[in-house]
Amino acid sequence: MKNHFYIIRFKKLILPCIFIIFTGCLVIFSRTNLSAAKNGLMLWANSVIPSLFPFFVATDLLSHTNFAYYLGKLLNRFMKPIFNVRGEGSFAFIMGMISGYPIGAKIAANFREKNICSKEECERLLSFTNNSGPLFIVGTVGISLFGNSTIGFLLLLTHILASLTVGFIFRFWKYNSKTSSLNNNTYHSQNQDIPISSLGGIIGASIVSSINTILLIGGFIVLFSVIISILQTSHLLEILSNCIQPVLTVFHIPNEFASGIISGIIELTNGLNIICNIPEKKLSINIIIASFLLGLGGLSVLLQVWSTISKTDLSIKPYILGKLLHACISATYTFLFLRNFVFFNFDL
Repeated sequence: MKNHFYIIRFKKLILPCIFIIFTGCLVIFSRTNLSAAKNGLMLWANSVIPSLFPFFVATDLLSHTNFAYYLGKLLNRFMKPIFNVRGEGSFAFIMGMISGYPIGAKIAANFREKNICSKEECERLLSFTNNSGPLFIVGTVGISLFGNSTIGFLLLLTHILASLTVGFIFRFWKYNSKTSSLNNNTYHSQNQDIPISSLGGIIGASIVSSINTILLIGGFIVLFSVIISILQTSHLLEILSNCIQPVLTVFHIPNEFASGIISGIIELTNGLNIICNIPEKKLSINIIIASFLLGLGGLSVLLQVWSTISKTDLSIKPYILGKLLHACISATYTFLFLRNFVFFNFDL
């Protein structure tokens, strides 16, 4: 009984201890942390805001109309048998794929708040609709990091195929659960009579909501840029890299990729930057690992999604399982394309 008490007490002290250590590291490594925070802010201001903020506003504006309702009626014949989600879920998938992280999760949470989809359906949506956008995959990863647009399109293709595969697998998520009854006519009637006179108020509300979301993402980017800086300066990243080297050996992956993989698991962009810039004659290794990290999303994106759904009754478990599956399937598809199509052979 006494040991049980100490275990409970230890669990309660874990987070305070982590936060105290983190605060101490901020002071000890203040010089490198300041530079990392500035880089995180620059990344957020120059890349994230221009690419994501307009999509946040657009999706929020569309949520005040019947677009999702009519799109759902049109695509219900495909969404229900394939993904076991009503047609409105197609809006989350399409916008999540076009816009990138974390639009899909934001729409799924919005659907749950407005009772457009059941809890089970929204959790299925979480598993496969929150994806990297084409602008990031083709533009940032393909053209900017790899210097080859073909690689970008290959990564985008395998990313989409893996997302569809995960969606099909998760059609069985809580398959036998009784879903709550939803009245789509109520949702339809709520949005159909929006007068032009209230357009200014709706746009204003959408901008405020989008600013809150974009600020949240910016905070995560800066925070995780600092965390990676602390791990690098304290050589903890090197220790973690050494821990996963036996696993990399099993898959015949060179050890120099270890730090990039760990960084990518923590924060996607930093990890991809490291992976893409490792000189390797077999470029297919870089591409497959990049595909894995794009599917995984990283801890930073996970916390963004968790924060987005925190006001709903949705579980984070299907998202975590879905991203792990997405990463493995995406890497497998990329490997098959590289091996079986000469057009995609980038090895020297």
